[in-house]
Amino acid sequence: MAQIQWFPGHMAKARRLVEAKMGLVDIVFELLDARIPKSSANPVIAEIIKNKPRLIILNKADLADPNELNKWLYYYKKQGFNAITTNSLAGDSIKKVLPECDKVLANIVAKEAAKGLKPRAYRAMVLGIPNVGKSAFINRLAKRNAAKTGDKPGITQAQQYIKVSDKLELLDNPGILWPKFEDPHVGMKLSLIGSIKDEILPLEEIVAYGIKYLTHYYPGLIEKRYQIDTIDLNDLLHVYDAIGRNRGCLLSGNQIDYERVMHIFLDDLRHQKIGNLSFDKVEDYV
Repeated sequence: MAQIQWFPGHMAKARRLVEAKMGLVDIVFELLDARIPKSSANPVIAEIIKNKPRLIILNKADLADPNELNKWLYYYKKQGFNAITTNSLAGDSIKKVLPECDKVLANIVAKEAAKGLKPRAYRAMVLGIPNVGKSAFINRLAKRNAAKTGDKPGITQAQQYIKVSDKLELLDNPGILWPKFEDPHVGMKLSLIGSIKDEILPLEEIVAYGIKYLTHYYPGLIEKRYQIDTIDLNDLLHVYDAIGRNRGCLLSGNQIDYERVMHIFLDDLRHQKIGNLSFDKVEDYV
């Protein structure tokens, strides 16, 4: 696998916008995809944040492997970070977020109180790569459609302040991807969960990577989902044939529609139909 380079102009603009506004916020909410915490952590964001207080939010936790998720929470705690999990599509995220803000910003609040300043709302900047669920997360906090949402990267195009409560205001931002992925596995994992547009990498490479990963780390799930007896990683065509027959992906002449098969597999993988999956393992980063 070769290095993947992809840095559209609007990504460079997004970085400039973030850097210009960093001094106006008290804390950064760094949203990571709970399925790939490391692969969805943009090192450029870490450069921009510097010493700004940070809360790591492992979003889409309901889609991740719960055992791996607990390992990641422990990992970040050992690294000295405050980290929580959220499901952007359900639940009351603010019940988790505000108490963590109180912890992270306790020293700043105490200093302002000592100066005689009145209590005010925290100002938080929401950062993350495209399609990590920033807009849906903000809407859950604000309890209204304050930010545009969508299941494709690049929905948020400009910055906007959003009042969540008397204690919290959010600054939404466009997602920021980095210039290139030094580790090609990062690009593949981002493609698997849909953070990179499907047109960027060859579809067959993404699907093959996913099948091989699941066969290694989650044996039996693909077989159960598509009623396949065995998987031969040296001959993925038989896997596509089995999925195609199982899901009725047939063209004229009873031929398998392989492109449709691959899209079905990716959709199932991305939407929990194969199971709760994680593609970053803590053991690979310690």
